[in-house]
Amino acid sequence: MLALNGRQGQLVDLRVSQVNGCAYCVDLHSNEARNAGLSQQMLDCLPVWKESLLFSNREMAALQWAESVTNISVEANIEEKLHSLQEHYSETEVVDLTLTISLMNCLNRMAISFGDKPSVRDA
Repeated sequence: MLALNGRQGQLVDLRVSQVNGCAYCVDLHSNEARNAGLSQQMLDCLPVWKESLLFSNREMAALQWAESVTNISVEANIEEKLHSLQEHYSETEVVDLTLTISLMNCLNRMAISFGDKPSVRDA
């Protein structure tokens, strides 16, 4: 079982999909997050989470790690980011979080590669 609570998991899935530019997954995870009770304001501010006061320190650590793992090929100081993450998460939670991020990256790449696009929903 993954150690992320629903809110943190929703934020991480959505942020990874935003960074990767996966329209299908951004639409899917935005909708899931709203249905799970995340505010529209929080979803609107997710791309600028570093400048927002809407996220807890624990959520910000997870979001930083999500961006770092997603951009691993150009990430500087990954070990520093890991140490920062470990201030908020146990070893098991760090592994679970990293697995979640890695899986979302894989799913994004598959959706983008196969040309998946979000369907138009009624407003």
